Amino acid sequence: MTKLIRTFASAAIIGLLSAATAQAAEVKAGDLVIDQAWSRATPGGAKVAGGYLTIENKGTAADRLVSATADVSGKVEIHEMSMDGGVMKMRMLEKGLPIEPGKTVKLAPGGYHIMFMDLKGALKEGEKLPVTLQFEKAGNVQVTFDVEGVGAKAAGDTGGSMKKIDHGTMDHGGHGMKK
Repeated sequence: MTKLIRTFASAAIIGLLSAATAQAAEVKAGDLVIDQAWSRATPGGAKVAGGYLTIENKGTAADRLVSATADVSGKVEIHEMSMDGGVMKMRMLEKGLPIEPGKTVKLAPGGYHIMFMDLKGALKEGEKLPVTLQFEKAGNVQVTFDVEGVGAKAAGDTGGSMKKIDHGTMDHGGHGMKK
């Protein structure tokens, strides 16, 4: 019986370690370190999804995330969300997202994010999305986004509890998402 318990315990530890290492890998491009790339699963018929990650600039010169491409969508844009008079607004960053030297920029729900538009199909939990990020100085960088649960709030979150958002007060800047 003790041997059986040890076997189950060992299997559980291996499973936890495998899950921890299954998260998106850190990518280095010049002075940039890109980490924690993830997106949420989408319901069938959804045409948009957000992508999130962390970019650290370990160098002494600024860089800029200027664009991105992904086979999963017809178009990819870099966006910013902000509150304006009680209305959440989203806008495309026409000039890209600056990554200042010695700073870390976090793309997360409710703030800066990658917007996958014209999705070619639903994103499913557990999938890996290959995305090419284009930086002004570091050039093209291949990053893999982990698809988390529908209600995920961060990389590695299964999405068990999603905060309800009133989409009726959210202005999506003409992306076909306004209610």
